[in-house]
Amino acid sequence: QVQLVESGGGLVQAGGSLRLSCAASERAFSSYPMAWFRQVPGKEREFVAGITSSGGRTYYVDSVKGRFTISRDSAKNTVYLQMNSLKPEDTAVYYCAADRSTGLALPRTHWYLYDYWGQGTQVTVSS
Repeated sequence: QVQLVESGGGLVQAGGSLRLSCAASERAFSSYPMAWFRQVPGKEREFVAGITSSGGRTYYVDSVKGRFTISRDSAKNTVYLQMNSLKPEDTAVYYCAADRSTGLALPRTHWYLYDYWGQGTQVTVSS
């Protein structure tokens, strides 16, 4: 079973940057589409960004387009989320997730379709 461990969260001022990392425990990770989600108390987990298994295609929620970049390094079994121009509304717990489905043209955006999850990392953006 794939285990995912996020890191890189923290407190940053509006306009600042953070890079989140998600390390997977197995090489099988390289065959899975991956995504980042975020959640605030009382709200459903929200898709932020996703990347196909090859890394060739990415997809973002509109609110982060042009500010966030998802990438993956299969040699390191790691997926990243570079977050620039952060806003207070980006404050949330961020989770990485792996999807065991194969042959997807684009990463899926519904949280309940993902099979493996990390423990989450808190991102707080102050105004």
